Amino acid sequence: MFKKLFKFGKKKDDNEEIEKLNETEDTNDAAKEITEEDTVKEQTIETNIQELITEENKEEIEEIQQDEEKIKFETEEEPKQDEIEQIEVIEEMIEEEKKEVEEDVSSEIKEKNNIEEEDNTEEEDNTEENIEEKKVSLFDRLKQGLSKAKQGITDRIDEVLKSYTKVDEELLEELEEILITADVGVNTTMDIIEQLRVKIKQKGITDPMDVRVELKAIVEEILTNDNSKLDVSHSPTIILMVGVNGVGKTTTIGKLANRYKKDGKKVLLAAGDTFRAAAIEQLEVWSSRSNVDIIKHQEGADPGAVIFDAVKAAKARNVDVLICDTAGRLHNKANLMNELGKVFKIVDREFPEAKKEVLLVVDATTGQNAVSQAKTFKDVAKITGIVLTKLDGTAKGGVVIAVKSEVDVPVKLIGVGETVEDLQDFDAKAFSDALFGK
Repeated sequence: MFKKLFKFGKKKDDNEEIEKLNETEDTNDAAKEITEEDTVKEQTIETNIQELITEENKEEIEEIQQDEEKIKFETEEEPKQDEIEQIEVIEEMIEEEKKEVEEDVSSEIKEKNNIEEEDNTEEEDNTEENIEEKKVSLFDRLKQGLSKAKQGITDRIDEVLKSYTKVDEELLEELEEILITADVGVNTTMDIIEQLRVKIKQKGITDPMDVRVELKAIVEEILTNDNSKLDVSHSPTIILMVGVNGVGKTTTIGKLANRYKKDGKKVLLAAGDTFRAAAIEQLEVWSSRSNVDIIKHQEGADPGAVIFDAVKAAKARNVDVLICDTAGRLHNKANLMNELGKVFKIVDREFPEAKKEVLLVVDATTGQNAVSQAKTFKDVAKITGIVLTKLDGTAKGGVVIAVKSEVDVPVKLIGVGETVEDLQDFDAKAFSDALFGK
């Protein structure tokens, strides 16, 4: 700035020229030859410089020199202390902001997790409530379905017990009569009464109403079985439904297909009852309702061929559950049993890797005939479970106890109504609670 305003750069050049001349004078005798004109010029330059450099200009020059020294110091030396402090303050501010951001993010994440946990808790609560509601609903259906059986068995038992003031043989004889007429069966009834007599003696029971509690416990014990549930967790599983015509085989197959389809399993049906009129068409209706595939031949075809094709299809399609209908009646019982024997051989030979369930379907309204059918089929096939249908239509629900006791095959399914939900897994405790009341 000073150079530009006062042309200091030019005067400085002249001054340097004079200094050079002075040096030359000291070292060389040639300096003596400086002319008088040069001396005057030098004096004039110094005078001009002194005149131009006022007090104000001196301050400006000093400031410029200080700035130059400052720039030099900044480029060569370490930063000043105040600048270091400023940097530290800025770093502290950045660190504080970073902590604040992290705290905000952490609180948001925590809040979000709390909300998710609350949602999960609500979902779990809702799931538990749904399961509880489902259980209650099924038990209500069971109670409703067994209402006739309850009237025919436990209501009559209650009337007898209320009419007595003490426990004696006459009371036990009346209980025995009620059980026999309720299709519990003679042998099973005699066994129940004998157990009841022992418990009365052991516990010293004198109140007739206490007999009811012991009777319920005995019935529940008879019905309880570790293998009472139909298990299709193994893939593949093949279920062979056997039983005489009219007991509800096809309907039971359709309801099972609907259940397993809803559970996410791949289900295939086989229309192996080729002798009964409209049996194939009826199964087709159920397959359409449940949206599952069906393997069928024409009416009158060989049932073994249908089952053979169904097994091949099940393997090719990676089916989880194959449910097969079978013939319920031929010309005579021997022909029927021979046909079923052939079907079982085909399954054993062609599908050995599958878990096999053979379910005998019997009509509860037929009473002791259901027990006879179970015994006959058990002689031919290895029955793994029994399905008791139409329990809602009979007051003689004691057939459940008779089948389990005399045939020694677990009851796995019971039908207590027309809807899909009315085909229930058999639960001995739930059954006895519904029959006798909690």
